[in-house]
Amino acid sequence: MSKKVDFVKSLSGLNEADLQAKIAEDELRMKKLSFAHAISPLENPQSIRSLRRDIARLKTALKKKQLGF
Repeated sequence: MSKKVDFVKSLSGLNEADLQAKIAEDELRMKKLSFAHAISPLENPQSIRSLRRDIARLKTALKKKQLGF
């Protein structure tokens, strides 16, 4: 399976508090990566994009849990 499918399936077992903690952790990592990229180019700048998309997936999963889907 693809990384995206595995990531989404792993989110189904998490509760709201775990999702919020993971979102906060990934957003902090995103800020650090963006800052590091501004200072000197990253070896793989696509990692910023994939992390941003993972954060969006986390937020979507959290919203679904909050709405009861």
